[in-house]
Amino acid sequence: MFPPVPAEALVIVSDAHLGYAPRETEGALLDFLDRVPDLGDSLLVNGDLFEFWFAYRRVIPRDGFRVAAALGRLSRHLPVAVVGGNHDRWGAPFWTDELGITFQPAELELTVGGRRVLALHGDAVSDASHARPLHRLVHWPATSAVYQLLHPDLGVPLVRWLADRWGDHGTDGTRLDRGAAAQERWARARLDGDPSLGLVVMGHTHRPALVHAGPGRQYLNPGAWFDGFRYAVATASGAELCRFSPSAPPPRPPTALR
Repeated sequence: MFPPVPAEALVIVSDAHLGYAPRETEGALLDFLDRVPDLGDSLLVNGDLFEFWFAYRRVIPRDGFRVAAALGRLSRHLPVAVVGGNHDRWGAPFWTDELGITFQPAELELTVGGRRVLALHGDAVSDASHARPLHRLVHWPATSAVYQLLHPDLGVPLVRWLADRWGDHGTDGTRLDRGAAAQERWARARLDGDPSLGLVVMGHTHRPALVHAGPGRQYLNPGAWFDGFRYAVATASGAELCRFSPSAPPPRPPTALR
């Protein structure tokens, strides 16, 4: 769990889709995780870290091992939290019991420099995924229970086969733009309705956004990691959209948000 002392600089990354994105996406993310302590004092992974993730009782998907191990190592030095996305919402006991990582399948509240932050992946808000057959199927509670009965060598390929046909990779840009607009409207309404809330964070649409809804109040989407190694940093005064360069020297944590 996050410590009683609030974070001062929260590093946020979302939508790496490891297992679907090119192999170099994973290598850059591993470099990035090594540098997170230079960027802030806590990390939030805001959904769809993996193209598919399901932690069985005794096994995990092989494709996610290196990044999961890196997150576990990082959690020994600073707080790490993971919010589930529509591709990787299952497996809370693994994250918490084995790696000491805070995990929430739907949404998470935390504080950054005394400012309340609400983080959710955003697939339930965005119209980019509404009415998609695969999403309805996987969110049915009985589906998870039945799926555990399949051997992983059958279950994982099955989900990837279904995702190729019913998933959201073929979604056109116009639909994603509509989803991004829906997320911004939802975030503005949430911020307007809750004066104690300072920052709303979403992902899912792969569209970076930093919207100022009032003094000290923002809506943030860091964009997709697989799209140019995008991430964000949030502090007490705001947030900043960033890009990671594996060959560049570690940047200094921001002291003020723009």
